[in-house]
Amino acid sequence: MDTAYVTLSRQSGLMNEMRLVANNIANANTTGYRQQGLVFSEFIRDVPNNPSLSMSRAEARNTSLQQGVLTETGGSFDFAIEGDGFFMVETPKGNRLTRAGSFTPNAEGDLVAADGSRVLDSNGSPVFIPQDAASIDIGSDGTLSVNGQLLGQIGVYRVDEPKDLVREGNTRFRPEGDVQAVDEPVVLHRFLEGSNVNAIHQVTRLIEIQRAYELGQSFLETEDERVRGALKALMR
Repeated sequence: MDTAYVTLSRQSGLMNEMRLVANNIANANTTGYRQQGLVFSEFIRDVPNNPSLSMSRAEARNTSLQQGVLTETGGSFDFAIEGDGFFMVETPKGNRLTRAGSFTPNAEGDLVAADGSRVLDSNGSPVFIPQDAASIDIGSDGTLSVNGQLLGQIGVYRVDEPKDLVREGNTRFRPEGDVQAVDEPVVLHRFLEGSNVNAIHQVTRLIEIQRAYELGQSFLETEDERVRGALKALMR
């Protein structure tokens, strides 16, 4: 039965990874999406009069911060970050980080994301866009100005460790560690950053997981038949 438990622990981890990889593939075209990976851990337990028992667990996730493809959109309030950092938006649950930079001014003049979350500047305040502004100049560091008058700077923030990012939805993260403003951000105006998912690699990995899972299922079925046969022999 120990062998069956070991296989079941592996099957559980493979199923978790299969769901994660499938979600990566589904978001291969989602603006600002960051690819996820799964971290497998091994637990070893001493067994009396037998070799040690090794079981696996796969629950910890990591996030790829690799740069996605930058595409020029021409949108007046489309922004992309080149290099390190995230935009910060204000939500009812607190401030969140994102690489999805498709924004627009709302009726009050605040720059907001698609769900109405306000975009924050480098000081943590909402970015305001005057409604009567004929044109807005945006610098490569995210500074906004109208007729030569500085309005503010779109905030770009970073965390020290990727593990401090807790995913919420597909494109937002809750920072658990310290958040710091990037000193010299590079913000591209009229650009958006695509997903950083390598679709070909992810599809290949999904096939590998499916085959490994099927192999494990086959082993469990064979083990079940062996145990049933042994029980029947004992009951005769």
